[in-house]
Amino acid sequence: MSPTANRLRQRARPLTEAELASIPWLAGLEPGVRERARDALMVSEAEPGDYICRVGRPVTYWLGLIDGLLKMSNDDTRGPIMTFTGVAPGGWFGEGTALKREAYRYNIQALRRSRVAGLPVDMFHWLLDHSIAFNRFVMNQLNERLGQFIAAREIDRISDPDVRVARSLANLFHPGLFPGVGEVLRITQQELAYLVGLSRQRVNLALARWERAGAIRVEYGGLRVLDLQALRRAGVDGAAPP
Repeated sequence: MSPTANRLRQRARPLTEAELASIPWLAGLEPGVRERARDALMVSEAEPGDYICRVGRPVTYWLGLIDGLLKMSNDDTRGPIMTFTGVAPGGWFGEGTALKREAYRYNIQALRRSRVAGLPVDMFHWLLDHSIAFNRFVMNQLNERLGQFIAAREIDRISDPDVRVARSLANLFHPGLFPGVGEVLRITQQELAYLVGLSRQRVNLALARWERAGAIRVEYGGLRVLDLQALRRAGVDGAAPP
């Protein structure tokens, strides 16, 4: 076990009622099943730079972000770092790895202090065997995740920085995958730059342009989306900020 994983387990504790209420799939479970899931869930605090998952490590938990910001990337020992996507509050991830009980093929790293919940992989499979509601949630997650990665692949091919920033922001405001975000995403320009793969200065310029266009508002410590459709359609039929 890595030092970071050991620290995360040492910090682990049961979830508070408020934290349990923030988990999107829990309330919909059948009575009895829900209580077993509640008892199995744990949460831990990850510091900036901590790895929650590492390439090659066996899966032990299905994971969800209560608060904070994470990034999913490749293993930097095998070439340049490539960020696949960000994980915003309310997002649960790694269901494909948990389903197959295989080693992780990606890293998950905290960009800021984050509260990460975990459901033991054995309980994950027990829920699949005993809960129709849980199966529906996981099936929907897999479908939405496929769309997310198709969009991420498309973003990688976009050369216009303004469009890259807009489409990346739209992904982070996905209501199905990240229901805890709402209208405001707590993210700094440097954190967004890490996710988009641009310099902080270029991200700042793009944000200023989208703010002038009325699509977002830059607030202290975060971004408020005013027109999500404008961000999603950036680059489609020439749509771009002024």
